[in-house]
Amino acid sequence: MNSRQTFATSDSSERLELLLFNVGSVQPFGINVLKVKEVIATPAMTKLPHSHHSVRGVAHLRGEPLTVIDLAAAIGRGSCCGAESGVGSVIITEFNRTMQGFLVRAVDRIVICEWSAVLPPPRGSGVGSYITGVTDIEGALVQIIDVEKVLGEVVHVDPVQFQTAGNDNRAELAGRRVMVVDDSSLARSQTMKTLTALGLDCVIAHDGAEAIKMLQELNGAESEWPVDMVISDIEMPEMDGYTLTSEIRKIPSMSQLYVLLHTSLNGAINKERAERVGANSILTKFAPDELAQAVRVALI
Repeated sequence: MNSRQTFATSDSSERLELLLFNVGSVQPFGINVLKVKEVIATPAMTKLPHSHHSVRGVAHLRGEPLTVIDLAAAIGRGSCCGAESGVGSVIITEFNRTMQGFLVRAVDRIVICEWSAVLPPPRGSGVGSYITGVTDIEGALVQIIDVEKVLGEVVHVDPVQFQTAGNDNRAELAGRRVMVVDDSSLARSQTMKTLTALGLDCVIAHDGAEAIKMLQELNGAESEWPVDMVISDIEMPEMDGYTLTSEIRKIPSMSQLYVLLHTSLNGAINKERAERVGANSILTKFAPDELAQAVRVALI
C-alpha cells in the first residue's frame, strides 16, 4: 500500500470491509475499515515515560499529537518491529471518541466479506483473547482484533464514574431488565457496570444471533420478567446490530422494544442506517454519563 492511504466508507450494512495486516508473523489480522482513517509510514516518535509497555511514543500528525501503540506488544505477541525505528506502518483509527495509531509490521490489502461469514472466536481461545471474530479469506483464517479491549487495557476507562448527583433514578429503574449485546468482552463489562450502578438487571448476548434467541424466550408469552431495553453493538459476528434491530422489529411482541445501538464508530451514516432499521437511538462509546442518560430517557 502507499505510505499514506486514506479510507472512504461504504453504505452497506450487510458487508464488512476489512483491512488486513500482520504484526510480525504469517498470521493475518483484520480491522474494520470503518474504524480506519488512514495508514502512514512509521513516523518519528517521542517516548512517554511511565506509559503502558505497548505505547511506542507520541507522533505528530498534521500538528496534532497521536499516541502510537505497538499492537503485537499490546496483545502479548512480542513486538511488531522490535527495537527498530521507522519500520512497519501505523494504522490510524478513530472510534470510542478518540484517535490513536497502531503500529503493525505490514499492511496487506482491503477485502470484503459478508457479516454472516464472520464467526465467533474458536472455543478455548480463553478470556484473554483479543479477537472478536474470525473469517476465511482465500483459505486463510483472519482474526479480527478486539480494538476496544486493547485500548481499554492501554488507556483505562472507569465505567462507573458518572455524575449521579441530583439525578439518581435507582428506585424508578429497580427491577427493569436490559440486554447488552456486544462481541467485545471489555465493552460488555463497561456497559454492564454502568447499568448495574443505575440499579438495573442485565442479561448479556455475544452477538445478534444469540440475542434474538434469548429475546424470543425472555419476551415470549410465558415470560414473567421480559427485557425492557436492548443496548447493542453494531459490529458483531454472524448477525450485526443493524440486522438484529431489523429482526426485532419483525416480531410483533417486540415491535415496540427500545433499541439503543451503542457503537464505537462515528459519523452520520450510522444514524441514518439506525433509523432505517428501526433503532430508537444511537450512541457512540464510551461515555458513561451519556449512556446513563440515554437509559433514563428510554426507561423512565
